[in-house]
Formats: sequence, structure tokens, C-alpha cells
Amino acid sequence: MIGKEEIKSWFEKLQDEICKSLEDLDGQSKFKEDTWDRPEGGGGRSRVIESGALIEKGGVNFSAVHGPTPEKITHALGLSKLDFFATGVSIVLHPYNPWVPIIHMNVRYFEMENGDYWFGGGIDLTPHYVDASAGNFIHHKLKEACDATDANYYARFKKWADDYFYIKHREETRGVGGIFYDRLNEKTEQKSKLDLWKFSQSVGQSFVPIYTHYAQENRSKPYDNDNRHWQLIRRGRYAEFNLVWDKGTKFGLDTGGRTESILMSLPPDASWEYNLVPPKDSNEGKTLLWLKKDIDWLKNG
Repeated sequence: MIGKEEIKSWFEKLQDEICKSLEDLDGQSKFKEDTWDRPEGGGGRSRVIESGALIEKGGVNFSAVHGPTPEKITHALGLSKLDFFATGVSIVLHPYNPWVPIIHMNVRYFEMENGDYWFGGGIDLTPHYVDASAGNFIHHKLKEACDATDANYYARFKKWADDYFYIKHREETRGVGGIFYDRLNEKTEQKSKLDLWKFSQSVGQSFVPIYTHYAQENRSKPYDNDNRHWQLIRRGRYAEFNLVWDKGTKFGLDTGGRTESILMSLPPDASWEYNLVPPKDSNEGKTLLWLKKDIDWLKNG
């Protein structure tokens, strides 16, 4: 049976591979690494890239932490007061060009001292500008990853992402979604641990092809100050979600994670404008019409 050390080692290699691919794709900037230790047990490697040709700010983080489960977590998840182990890779990229989307990925594994475990993660895309084709490529690629394990996974996890990456106080989705899953194990899925691990691996390996597609398709498009202003407004929405609703942010802070690493997902700059309502026939106004749940992105585009 697959063990936690093997999973941890694979996640470390995934971080290395993705960082190398992103450096090649950016063509200018390199990642800076910051290793850290968690006093209660474990640590991680935070890698940040800034001021590149493509990426204004991004992070690819690996962590493997363990120790007594904090009371906030045992209460929130209904867990016993046992030691825990958690490892994974988390990515957020904020590009310079407003036509290139923000992208997020997280793949993780959690195990309790008594042997209970689960996998979680997903990928979602947040274009600053959205049209009918914006989500087509990512949803096709993620469906391929899901179908290799279970033909029902895509529809199930796509719906989960729509519901999860939803800015409730704005009544809009964060972007075009993707897939999201959590607490998958042999009991919930009637699949082997190895099958579930292979699924998480396939999600992790789909990140580079997805982001490369959107980056190469959009990085050379011209933009003006109005486009940049809208980008900063949408980054503000992104920050609102991460600080108000994101469970991963809360989990990291509640487990004594490293604050700088947890908040690397926030953009370098963002804006909030009071009661901004763009014209309905503008690209900005049309974007807001697409920020809805349950859009079939496989048919659009």
C-alpha cells in the first residue's frame, strides 16, 4: 500500500518539475526558495517567482507537517484528538498581462495517527476577462484526468468547484471553475488507495499543460490602462475569496502554518472601487455575466 513518505517524496518532485517548467515558460525570472520549519513538526519549501516576463507574482509551495491536531481542526472536521500528517503542493500564479488568467492548483494528502486518511485538491482558472470559450480547454483537460479513474468524477467535482469557488457576498463565481475534491478515501469512493493516489497524481500533472496553453495563447495580446484597472479589480475579488471563504487558508493558519507561505496566494496589487458597474456591452460587463455556477464549459467554445 502506498505510504505517506512515498506520497511526500512525489509531491517534492512535483514541485521541482512545475517550477522548472514555469521558469522555462516565463523566460526571464527564477524562483527563490525559502525553507521553513514548523515548531510542532515538519516544514516546507516556499518558492516564489516575481517580476518575470509572464508572471508578476507566483508561488509553488510544498509542505509536509505533522504533530498534535489543533483543536480548531478536530472540531471543524469531527476528528479525534490524535496526531496528524499533511503534505501537498499549492500553486497560485498572477500574470502581468490582463488577458492571461490567474490559475490555482492544490493537491494534498492528510493522514491521522490511527490510519484514517484522505486525498484532496483541484485546479481552477480565474480569467480577468471571460467569454464563451474561456473555460473550454481546462475543463476538457480536467475531464480527461477524471475519466481515467471514474467517469462520474468530472461532473461531481466540477459541481464541487462551482460551489466551493463562489464568492457568496458577491453572488459570483471566482472564475470559470475547474474541479475540486476533498476527503476522498476507500470508504467514500469504494476505490483502492492506490487508485485515488493515481487520480491525485494525474491532477497534479495536468497543471503545466493547462497553464502553458492559456499563457501562450494570451501573453502577447496588447492591453491598455483600462484593462490593467479591470485586472486589479478582479484581483480584489480573488483576495476577498481567499481571505473570507477559502478553507485552505484557514486550515494553514489554524495549524500554525507559515503565514508568508499561506498568503503567497494574494496578488501583488489589487483594487477596490466603490459600486463599480461596468457597461453591459463592454468586455468587463460581459465578463460578469459568465461568473455563474453550472455553466457547461465543455460545450462552450
